[in-house]
Amino acid sequence: MTDLGSRLKDAREKMRLTQMEVANKLGISNGTLSGYERNYRDPDTETLKKLADLYEVSVDYLLNGKTETTSISLPDLSPKEERDIAHEVEKLMSGLESDESMTFYGEPMDEESKELLRISLENSLTLAKKMAKQKFTPKKYRKK
Repeated sequence: MTDLGSRLKDAREKMRLTQMEVANKLGISNGTLSGYERNYRDPDTETLKKLADLYEVSVDYLLNGKTETTSISLPDLSPKEERDIAHEVEKLMSGLESDESMTFYGEPMDEESKELLRISLENSLTLAKKMAKQKFTPKKYRKK
């Protein structure tokens, strides 16, 4: 079983960062970071959160090694991208507005069901856009 120091070092190496780079980004000394990675000392809560954010893992992963709860950080959308998604949702919803299109088991959809469908479409399009942005944006252009 790996310990906190090993997970910190592994996560740093996966991000292809040196100890010096991480120490500078966090505003701590290189020796302090080295102490964390060699289990000579434990980071405080705030430093642990900063390390998790920097390494794009969860605090739970760093502390316990649980990968199933690793959070995925997706990029934010620009106002234009959000407007485009809203426009696409409205286009999809208006295309479904005919008398027979918006039915559920042969019964017309009520307003609440239509709103739930609209929200579901919006969430799906937003997630798809964020995932595509994450996948296709070169690392050097990603905002940290």
